[in-house]
Amino acid sequence: MKFGYTVIWVEDVVKTVEFYEKAFGLVRRTLQDKGQSIWAEIETGNTTLAFSSSSEAQKLFPGGFHPNDPTQPSALIEISFITPDVGSAYMRAIGSGAKALDAPKTHGGQTIARVRDPNGVLVSLVSG
Repeated sequence: MKFGYTVIWVEDVVKTVEFYEKAFGLVRRTLQDKGQSIWAEIETGNTTLAFSSSSEAQKLFPGGFHPNDPTQPSALIEISFITPDVGSAYMRAIGSGAKALDAPKTHGGQTIARVRDPNGVLVSLVSG
């Protein structure tokens, strides 16, 4: 078995993908309008980061779910990007609309910073 996808359900897939392209320099692999939902994938190396419409989540999880909400505390899950320059990546993310959480600092021999994307998703930037 191998890890294949991380899917994040969001209200506006297009704006989210544009944010990740601008904030983290990632490249869009696909963006598909499926009628009542939109699916997008971004190149991140061996694992795919995907976004889908919250409307799809409503169909997939009829028992309910907690949507990402930037006005509420973040969920206890984080996506991490490895970068050779955490400081520059952090400033780029903030300049692109990310909310600052933890400025770059050394922890356990690595430099790490944390931001929240416009959907409230927790993102860490880690030296690699």
